[in-house]
Amino acid sequence: MKQLITILFIGFATTVFSQQIDYNTKKGYVAEGYDVVSYFTNKKPVKGKSKFQTTVDGAKFKFSSAKNLELFKENPSKYIPQYGGYCAYAVAAKKTKMYIDAEAYEVRDGKLYLFYSSWLSNKLEDWKEGDTKKLQAKGDKNWEVLKHKKN
Repeated sequence: MKQLITILFIGFATTVFSQQIDYNTKKGYVAEGYDVVSYFTNKKPVKGKSKFQTTVDGAKFKFSSAKNLELFKENPSKYIPQYGGYCAYAVAAKKTKMYIDAEAYEVRDGKLYLFYSSWLSNKLEDWKEGDTKKLQAKGDKNWEVLKHKKN
């Protein structure tokens, strides 16, 4: 009986602790296939190329160069967008996941935030016009609830 309980507990713990983060991969890749390192190193994001890609936590990333791919592999957490690459404003203000426009972004405090943008609405502007520090804190808290829920 002890063995059965131990096996069940190990199975449960493995399932709970191995849950993957739900990354925004609507177009097959995080950040719609844009090179996440380029947000930090260029003045604007650059689209990744299929020959430079990797997978982290089950999510695929593309890069514009072998150099950026290697930079990412050295420290993925530095470059992975906040909130799984979903719209930062939606996660913070609405506690919901929303797709993004990969060219609507902000690097703040060394972290990449992506936003929804259309001709009707630009959530990056809403983010900047609000109390950004408060939104960041609220987004971090909301993401703890949302990160394992599939969109």
